[in-house]
Amino acid sequence: MAAKRDYYEVLGVSKNATDDEIKKAYRKKAKECHPDLHPDDKEAVERFKELNEANEVLSDPDKRARYDQFGFEDPTAGMGGGGNPFGGFDFGGMGDIFDQLFNGGGMGGRTARSQGPVQGNDLRYELRITFEEAAKGCEKSFEIYRNELCDTCKGSGAKPGTSPVTCPNCNGTGQIRQSSGWMTTVRTCPACGGAGKVVRDKCTACGGSGRTRRKRTVTVKIPAGIDNGQTIIMNGQGEPGLRGGPNGDLYIVVGVKPHKLFKREGYNLLLDFPISFVTAALGGDIEVPTLSGPVKYRIPEGTQPGTEFRIKGAGIQMLRSGGKGDLILKVKVEIPKRLNNKQKDLLRQFDATTTDKEYDGRKSFMDRVKELFQ
Repeated sequence: MAAKRDYYEVLGVSKNATDDEIKKAYRKKAKECHPDLHPDDKEAVERFKELNEANEVLSDPDKRARYDQFGFEDPTAGMGGGGNPFGGFDFGGMGDIFDQLFNGGGMGGRTARSQGPVQGNDLRYELRITFEEAAKGCEKSFEIYRNELCDTCKGSGAKPGTSPVTCPNCNGTGQIRQSSGWMTTVRTCPACGGAGKVVRDKCTACGGSGRTRRKRTVTVKIPAGIDNGQTIIMNGQGEPGLRGGPNGDLYIVVGVKPHKLFKREGYNLLLDFPISFVTAALGGDIEVPTLSGPVKYRIPEGTQPGTEFRIKGAGIQMLRSGGKGDLILKVKVEIPKRLNNKQKDLLRQFDATTTDKEYDGRKSFMDRVKELFQ
């Protein structure tokens, strides 16, 4: 049998982690490997059990204190029952845990009891926008499908004029408990889904589910400066909750299309700009494209290939700030091709008039060569 991993290692937190840090780490990791999302993955099931056992201990101040002092060798083991030294974790209640994580707990929501209000499911939408839209901000509309409360039965699932009745399978508790020796498991009642009530006369409009699937148009404001992969959260735009619980949220993941000229680095723009070797040698004015239109820039005499120039404030709008990044211009000196004979003769005449003093790099290189062979 494989040795148990340290509970702090399982959750990926330090031994000085706060209760809030432990809670957040648990929710994040449990969502990644929940068995309902990986039904055929045995490793995910085992990781999920391991996570829950670690959370069961570290989220309880007394159990955590005993674990910090004794590790897995707690001398009080067995006094409170359970499969580990800190009390039994209920693996039979995975359905309830799923509700807490994805409905009741949500992404920061409050965990609810089986019969209490449960937050609705969160939704995710991937929105593609242009580079300019991300830099300057915009407003976008798109369509989503989501489950909403049935207009006919108002979400009860019962035929108008009737009401749900107490579930006979769990007597209205919403849970089924089973004991086997020292082990007690608790799972969500399969007959009522944890609601404690069942519908006998189902609503014909929704088939008793209390939900109907609808297409909705959503409009969102994209802030200037948003980057590829960032997420906008629209609170309450997810699916409706259960038993009076709040709506879930809509998570909009922004994908930014690449630009034909610019690359982004933080809030700065990078631009490779080709110039002639004559402009590099003599200097001159060039017209530089920016997101706000072209601007003139003076290239100094003797500019070398790869030299970078910075145009202040010509970059990306900073989120939640009035400032802007810069445009970093990287010069690429282009050597002409397909010269005619006259042009070649002129270049040969020019080259015949130069010495090493006009070429700092060549002079330095030749000096190092001489030193090597002396």
